[in-house]
Amino acid sequence: MNQLIPLIPFLPFIGFLVNGLFGSRLPKSVVGFIGSGTLLASFLLSVACFNQVAASGAIHSVLYNFFTVDSLAVNFGFLVDHLSVWMMLIVTGVGFLIHVYSIGYMHDDEAFWKFFAYLNLFIFSMLLLVMGDNFLMLFFGWEGVGLCSYLLIGFWNKNREYVKAANKAFIMNRIGDLGLLIGIFLIFRTFGSINYSDIFGALPTVRLEAGVVTAICLLLFIGAMGKSAQIPLYTWLPDAMAGPTPVSALIHAATMVTAGVYLVARCNPLYSLSPDAMQFVAVIGLITCIFAAIIGLRQNDIKKVLAYSTVSQLGLMFVALGMGAYASAMFHVTTHAFFKALLFLAAGSVIHGMGGEQDIRNMGGLRKAMPITFWVFLIGTFAISGFPLLSGFFSKDEIFAFTWANGGKLWWGLAGLGAMFTAIYMCRLLYVTFFGEFRGTSEQKHHLHESPAVMTVPLVILAVLSVVGGFLNTPHFLHLGNDQWLAHWFSGMGASGTAVIPMAELHLEPSTEWTLMTFTTSLAVAIIIASYFIYGKKSNLPVPDAEQTGLTRVIANKFYVDEIYDFLFVRPIQKLSRFLHYYVDIQGIDGLVNGIGAGVQRLGAEFRKLQNGNIEYYLLGMVAGAVLLLLTLFV
Repeated sequence: MNQLIPLIPFLPFIGFLVNGLFGSRLPKSVVGFIGSGTLLASFLLSVACFNQVAASGAIHSVLYNFFTVDSLAVNFGFLVDHLSVWMMLIVTGVGFLIHVYSIGYMHDDEAFWKFFAYLNLFIFSMLLLVMGDNFLMLFFGWEGVGLCSYLLIGFWNKNREYVKAANKAFIMNRIGDLGLLIGIFLIFRTFGSINYSDIFGALPTVRLEAGVVTAICLLLFIGAMGKSAQIPLYTWLPDAMAGPTPVSALIHAATMVTAGVYLVARCNPLYSLSPDAMQFVAVIGLITCIFAAIIGLRQNDIKKVLAYSTVSQLGLMFVALGMGAYASAMFHVTTHAFFKALLFLAAGSVIHGMGGEQDIRNMGGLRKAMPITFWVFLIGTFAISGFPLLSGFFSKDEIFAFTWANGGKLWWGLAGLGAMFTAIYMCRLLYVTFFGEFRGTSEQKHHLHESPAVMTVPLVILAVLSVVGGFLNTPHFLHLGNDQWLAHWFSGMGASGTAVIPMAELHLEPSTEWTLMTFTTSLAVAIIIASYFIYGKKSNLPVPDAEQTGLTRVIANKFYVDEIYDFLFVRPIQKLSRFLHYYVDIQGIDGLVNGIGAGVQRLGAEFRKLQNGNIEYYLLGMVAGAVLLLLTLFV
């Protein structure tokens, strides 16, 4: 199996090369088959790796020595342990379904082959990120997904706004990446290595300076804040909706945005040594969870609502990480990959059926024309809202239990507030889109249709996963036979000695857990029912933008955070850039260089007048030179 592990990331890379070099000359069916087939093969190999890790522990595969400088030796190698193999299953499994869906969604696009090449390169980069056995490999994949997100968000680059969104995502991620890079430098300075096994293995014995671990953890988390869209580096993610819908599903569900959660979970031995860093992670996560959920309440673009939902759910994952519930965070990463990919792809099905329309105020009554899309969207909505026995119900309940046990009632209440807002805006989205009467144009009504099977089959599979995914980690007090299976899976130790994720213990009485679960479940069900009577009727449609006032207008405009950033950072930097460009570059540097050249030319032109071809002038010059020579000798 060790020899086959490199194939898992490199099969999608081969798909990228083939489609990138020859895709323009291949039929679309062949391009789609290559792009999806290579990923299916990676998924099957990942399943085989999962079985081997379950049977015999972590697998360490080294391809070659990347470089050696003094005592620093960095390998191009892979570590397939309990954490990375689980991420591999999510990335390749959900990624494969998104690839298949893209065959139908992007079928009429003239750059079909280029889209699949970018998708394959994205998956390759994400697999490098999660499979690498050192921080340099992680950083390669980290930058790779950043590059691919830029290419995919700005895929329809003839639209200037889409190009701006791609630039925004790329630049804002670089801010976080700088923190990650400095953190890696500090890790090397502290431990003399950037290999996971060396660093985590040395923690019990190495003597650390005061505050070093906290500094490392905070710097790494700055990278996670950028990649996983946490306050204040979150505004790029809603704008990433400019890309095609499969890109939104890939970025938001299974790959890029979960990289920050993976980074903190991977470095859990470091974070567990720094309560201050963990507290900071939890606070940022909680603020992001609530803030993004409030914004989602007043968004009317079907993809923007889901985008702010993703930001909010990522905040909830970081709350779990900050509470030390690493396995619970990864559990929610898993269930979120299922229902969020489902919701985005179902939204894409709606947009496809509506001929490109994304404003939910122009929809309504779609459940009759698009029954499959309606039912899978309903399942995804109920799953993310915490409806009993669906996937989000179990993963959210586990996080709430840890916030109660490790953070107290205030933390539990605030996290629950974010979850309550989630249920409200998702039910609003569901009812306004699929219930009531159709409010679009007659042309849209004529175009309205259910999506083809190549798009609906992945939706059905994701819907099934959204239903049963929660049973991966059921609470112990329910006694369903697989109590805390996923938590026990993450509590393993790799054969190389690399710590995966310690299973945090939940010290709550069963009666307390029952009470908490009953309260949150009852609240979720009540919101689902009440939202139907509020948003399922035509009289309660979202008001037009021009009629919004007060706090509603502020929320609809996302608290003007983009405008504030534009005023504080973008405009001053643009003005400074124009100043430096004109006065320093053009007038200063170019002026100096060009001035010297012009001066030499003018001086040469003046001296050239002496060489006029008149012999009398030459004789006069010789006589004057002789006189000066004689005077010099005389003096």
